[in-house]
Amino acid sequence: MGCCPCFDSKDAEELNPSKSLNEDTSPRGDEHPMVPPQVHRLVSGADRLKTRNNGEAKGRTPGSQLSSVKISAQTFTFKELALATKNFTPECFLGEGGFGHVYRGCLSMTNQDVAIKQLNRNGLQGNREFLVEVLMLSLLHHPNLVNLIGYCADGDQRLLVYEFMPLGSLEDHLHDLASDKEGLDWNTRMKIAAGAAKGLEYLHDIAKPPVIYRDFKSANILLDKEFQPKLSDFGLAKLGPVGDKSHVSTRVMGTHGYCAPEYAMTGQLTVKSDVYSFGVVFLELITGRKAIDSTKPHGEQNLIAWARPMFSNRRRLARLADPRLHGQFPVRGLYQALAVASMCIQEQAVTRPLIADVVTALSYLSSHTYESNAAQNSTVEGIGRDFDALGGRVRRNERNGRRSSRNETSSIKKHLNQKDLDREKAVAEAKLWGENLRRANAQIDSNHSDPV
Repeated sequence: MGCCPCFDSKDAEELNPSKSLNEDTSPRGDEHPMVPPQVHRLVSGADRLKTRNNGEAKGRTPGSQLSSVKISAQTFTFKELALATKNFTPECFLGEGGFGHVYRGCLSMTNQDVAIKQLNRNGLQGNREFLVEVLMLSLLHHPNLVNLIGYCADGDQRLLVYEFMPLGSLEDHLHDLASDKEGLDWNTRMKIAAGAAKGLEYLHDIAKPPVIYRDFKSANILLDKEFQPKLSDFGLAKLGPVGDKSHVSTRVMGTHGYCAPEYAMTGQLTVKSDVYSFGVVFLELITGRKAIDSTKPHGEQNLIAWARPMFSNRRRLARLADPRLHGQFPVRGLYQALAVASMCIQEQAVTRPLIADVVTALSYLSSHTYESNAAQNSTVEGIGRDFDALGGRVRRNERNGRRSSRNETSSIKKHLNQKDLDREKAVAEAKLWGENLRRANAQIDSNHSDPV
């Protein structure tokens, strides 16, 4: 598939207007203690806010709704935040995020540097985004999620106060770099990928019910002074399916180039939708290219469409490495990273790995730091043959459709988690992959040929 028909979240455009905002399969009850029942009501209720008169909600305001839930975030007055940002002057402006502008500020009471997002006064979507972000970030805590310090809901003002991330976003370090600015090295890229995956793992596997991020992109990954990544901008997050539910149905929102194809076409959202978006960002880290870049030649504007054909040709794999790496990367590490990325961006959601297995793979890659003077353990040809086996597997999976994601990701872990693999063992594993897959495909073909 070429471009995913999603639009940037700040435009709040939707492809499926027939999908009601009221649709939400989130359960209500005490069986999920992390998210109390009243939060379920508020998150779904935020989707139903009707706005009148300069964006003020009919009935209860976001501030009064938040007061009914015990949350850890502080409340600020608009005057306090105006003082912190010197009345939102251009010198404090950091950039534009989803649904609003972001300013750097300093809280006078604590002398703490913060980032303050002032939401656009656009009514419905601004109120929903505000409620969801305050609730999500007040209840979810992880080293790879941005810390929400507080909020302001004075009148029609909607502001969010976060910890300040001094290195900005991942997007700032990958794209449109100044000529005198060094690009990220290989080790830092793997560190960022592993940390971002851990943030998603927390949302998918630890939070109860699971949380689907829905807007995973390089602009939403913020970096602290040690290049530790933190996910931000939770306004589009959704509570995921539980019990026997396989997906959440919702209107299609997100950012062009990052949306999973099944979500873009049907509005059916699962945790595997986030895995696809992660694969796009991981390819950005590997290649240095944007997800969508209209300045590139016609066949190269969509990152996925450009990269996918190269996965099956070992002679072209090296072309996927970011030129700003100047060849300073481990050959085996590059191919292993590409193997993970290729699995994440599978067309069929069921063939994508679980994020927990991606974390396992990337923890291995990030723990093996690259030293430019160290001898490479493997030749390009040896690993290329290994990747050829993976490329054939990917193509066959796309033809045959559904496969067990557990079986898929166990292959990734088997491939990545053994240290110091020599060339012979890598080739043997590739052959084993092929043999196992041929047997599985033969079984699938047999099942399909059975009379109904």
